[in-house]
Amino acid sequence: MNPSPPAPTIVFITGAVVTAACWDNWKSFFEAAGYTCYAPDWPHKAAPAAVLRGQHPHSPIARNSLADVLKVYTDFIAQLPAPPIVIGHSFGGLIVQLLLQQGTVAAGVAIESAPPLGVVVPSRTLVRAVLPMLGLFSSLQTTFLPTFAQWQYAIANGLPRADQRAYYEKLAAPESKRTIRGALSWQARVNFRRPHAPLLFLAGGTDRIMPAALNRANYRRYRHPASIIEYHELPGRSHAMLGQPTWREDAELVLRWLLGLPG
Repeated sequence: MNPSPPAPTIVFITGAVVTAACWDNWKSFFEAAGYTCYAPDWPHKAAPAAVLRGQHPHSPIARNSLADVLKVYTDFIAQLPAPPIVIGHSFGGLIVQLLLQQGTVAAGVAIESAPPLGVVVPSRTLVRAVLPMLGLFSSLQTTFLPTFAQWQYAIANGLPRADQRAYYEKLAAPESKRTIRGALSWQARVNFRRPHAPLLFLAGGTDRIMPAALNRANYRRYRHPASIIEYHELPGRSHAMLGQPTWREDAELVLRWLLGLPG
């Protein structure tokens, strides 16, 4: 009797200024659908958000670079028995795209993704939201932590204030300015003409920090004719898409896409 094939594996990839707890609902959803799910922590972020905020501004998180964060996932994936599906949000969407470049994953989903190097669109909301995170006139030895007002504008716009506050308390964490700046460096390069595993982009219609126009421009840069790539813009979703009341609907969209892939 042949043994049953292993359950498909999903690795969830967290974005900046939050903890891996942002995936709690999605992880439970996909586990119920039969997937084996993991959400590895970024370096120095394996703690509740409130504990991490207590370490700001002199947190060891400040030492992280984009390469350090990417290595967490490349090393984790290398230990798995088969190439996984990777699902990333925001900065995690950029890491999804970098992992597809390595050819080590079965499929990728980039949700409200930060773009690879060279993908730009004019957007005042993006500049207003991202500029403080870069900390261009501050020390790289200290972390960036969004204020609640910055969180309301850049991430949780459109949500009731009570939900904005609850989401902030649960997830908001200090971040390395080195990591954020890494998205503007050669480390974030993607060769859009090379073949890649299937890739799905989801954009939020009211996202201010990674607006839909930016996600659409990112999607359109991919050029390999034989590679599967798809784009969906979801109206009413802010950058807090993972925790909005519509999160299950969005997770179901991703599940249908995964089940529809060939092979």
